[in-house]
Amino acid sequence: MANATAGTTSPDGPASAPPPPPAARRSPRERLRPWLSTLAVVLVWQVLAALDALDPRTLPGPVALLRTAAGMVADGSLPHALAVSLLRVLAGSALGIGLGLVAGVLAGFSRIAEDVLDRPFQMVRTIPFTALTPLFILWFGLGEAPKVALVAVATVVPVYLNTFGGVRDVDRRLVEVARVYRLSNAQTARRVLLPGALPQVLVGLRFALGVGWVAVIIAETVNASAGIGFLLTNARSYARTDVVVVCIAVYALLGLLTDAAVRLLEVRLLRWRAAFTGR
Repeated sequence: MANATAGTTSPDGPASAPPPPPAARRSPRERLRPWLSTLAVVLVWQVLAALDALDPRTLPGPVALLRTAAGMVADGSLPHALAVSLLRVLAGSALGIGLGLVAGVLAGFSRIAEDVLDRPFQMVRTIPFTALTPLFILWFGLGEAPKVALVAVATVVPVYLNTFGGVRDVDRRLVEVARVYRLSNAQTARRVLLPGALPQVLVGLRFALGVGWVAVIIAETVNASAGIGFLLTNARSYARTDVVVVCIAVYALLGLLTDAAVRLLEVRLLRWRAAFTGR
């Protein structure tokens, strides 16, 4: 008898094809493929720089930027700034993600909570970070509090919106089954709503962490004494284009790393989902 997972036929028609392997089982070539376009851009960039087609005062080549980055690592300025910025993002993101998750579940589960919470979150969503920065400085002073608060505001809205949407997309029959089994509201949220909304929650988490890095850039370029944004602001004042580009590259790499971490979390938590992953 043929193995059922290999794909068999039945009187009602052919059996469904086996699901594609998860991303964790991709071959080395498939893992490298997403980076090919980036490597091509860097290669062309270096070739143009080597041919003196680019003014090094305007845009240094990748090799020159690596030398600058190595010097910043050697004098300790880049590791210290990286640690400060990372702590700000972690603290603000933890606060914003936690608040957004709780508010999204409450608003999705209860219409009364939706009436109370949804409009304020929608208003916060339309306010730009640049408008909140001077207000937070007036409220919290020039320390770490306004920077952490700005990251928290940046991350709370994407998590709230995606959690709310994910909860409302849960099959209502599952909630009715929870009522039949006399689960409490907290048990229903933990055992039914959160697992059902998890795919969208993780999408919101990816977006929130990306926006969190944007928020910390804005926070660190205004009255900051440490951090990647502080290095960037000083480099701009002294016309150090190489340091500016290094700081931008560091932000980009940090964004990629946080996104990769959430993708790994998706693979771990969504093993049960037989979703389309591309051809």
